[in-house]
Amino acid sequence: QVQLVESGGGLVQPGGSLRLSCAASGSTLDDLAIGWFRQAPGKEREGVSCISGSDGSTYYADSVKGRFTISRDNAKNTVYLQMNILKPEDTAVYYCAADPPPWVLVQVMCATGRGDYWGQGTQVTVSS
Repeated sequence: QVQLVESGGGLVQPGGSLRLSCAASGSTLDDLAIGWFRQAPGKEREGVSCISGSDGSTYYADSVKGRFTISRDNAKNTVYLQMNILKPEDTAVYYCAADPPPWVLVQVMCATGRGDYWGQGTQVTVSS
């Protein structure tokens, strides 16, 4: 059983930065594809960024491309989401999800919300 714990959320001003962490236990990270998803009040869940479990390929939603960076540190069993130039519309609860093999393309994982395991979420609020 895989457990995921997100951290790093908080309140930040527009234009600021945050780094979210998704710590995994119960499995080694290199056996998992990891995705970051977010859900704002009254909106559907959105796939923000996903990283493959095999070749490290990544996918970003158009809304965050150029501002967010996903990375993984397999030694620490942690995936990060560096978020820069934050905007009020980035305000949401951010979740990470893990997908064991067989994997799908990362863009499919993000588009469909595929993930067998989910964290509890961390709140990100961008406001002045």
